[in-house]
Amino acid sequence: MTTQVVVLGSGYAGAGAIKSLEDELRGQADITWISDVDYHLVLHEVHRCISDPSVQEKITIPIEEIKSPSTRFVEGHVKDVAVDTRAVELADGRTIEYDYLLVGVGSETAFFGLDGLEEHAHTLNSLEDALGIHDATRDAARQATPDDPARVVVGGAGLSGIQAAGEVARFRDDVDAPLEVMLVEGLDSILPNSDSGLQRALRERLDERDVRIRTGDFIREVDAESITVGDEEIAYDVLIWTGGITGRREMASVDLEKDHDSNRVRVETTFRTNDERVFAIGDAAIIEQSSGEPVPPNAQAAWDAAEVAGENIARAIRGQPLQTWSYEDKGTAISIGEDAVAHGVLNLPITTFGGLPARLLKKAIAARWIADITSPGRALGAWNDM
Repeated sequence: MTTQVVVLGSGYAGAGAIKSLEDELRGQADITWISDVDYHLVLHEVHRCISDPSVQEKITIPIEEIKSPSTRFVEGHVKDVAVDTRAVELADGRTIEYDYLLVGVGSETAFFGLDGLEEHAHTLNSLEDALGIHDATRDAARQATPDDPARVVVGGAGLSGIQAAGEVARFRDDVDAPLEVMLVEGLDSILPNSDSGLQRALRERLDERDVRIRTGDFIREVDAESITVGDEEIAYDVLIWTGGITGRREMASVDLEKDHDSNRVRVETTFRTNDERVFAIGDAAIIEQSSGEPVPPNAQAAWDAAEVAGENIARAIRGQPLQTWSYEDKGTAISIGEDAVAHGVLNLPITTFGGLPARLLKKAIAARWIADITSPGRALGAWNDM
């Protein structure tokens, strides 16, 4: 019987792994790709849809444009994985058996037990999230006036929060909407634990776009109209939360070794879990580096890891030794509306820079990924919207 390989998720991890598996296996196994949507989302550009929903056409790539005809695609929501019987259970009752499984289902937003936060806040994990933020921001602006502007509060000043705040400000400026934009971070600086020069460059651009920044106090309470930050109550019309990730709740019952706090699967540097037939990558996994720190849950790490993960599943099928992988930070490019800041890329003597070079670099990163999983033509067509 032909070996059955199943891949869960159509994010960077899943899409990249499918390309790698197809290249490595070349008909030596049957590949089934399962996702709850029939497209791959270029997630690190989804914030663009906050200001311009039409961008969705460029950052949603149909599954059929990525996979080969021989790879079977199943659209469905993963409910559970029975590792003892090697079966994936879908929410609609279907069961798909596997010999080898790659878990790349991504993550979901962490709300840290704050009452009211999940109920009242928008998140930014999907296309629907970004479009929902656009609609809520537009509707709030329509009901506001220059004398009584609507307020959009973004909780969490990591990469997603900074880009979301920048895009709301871009929307405000493009349509001259009566909006205030506020970015709230519990730690003492935006983009915590990053280079101070990068933090300064980002803050300068946010200040230029009239984004109010409040750091040093965590959100303590949330209701339908306000948040409490430290001792200050801050009213809002739209609340966006980007303050952290955790493992998908569907993974909670899966019998694999997981991190207790985040519910993400623990894996070796080969991406193999404590079950020799199950591998995991991307946000769904925690991979410890030699430094003892986990690999950051970002797009760069996911698509870099996907190639080795696909190769290792092929090696496992053939009974060959597995390759180890280590994360190499290739730098950061962050957009703030129509502008961008880059840091630590290409071994350049200037470690942090903005302006046109940073904007072009940000575009190039997205275009390269799109070209890798589809074609240079599609990447070129998306260029102007990145």
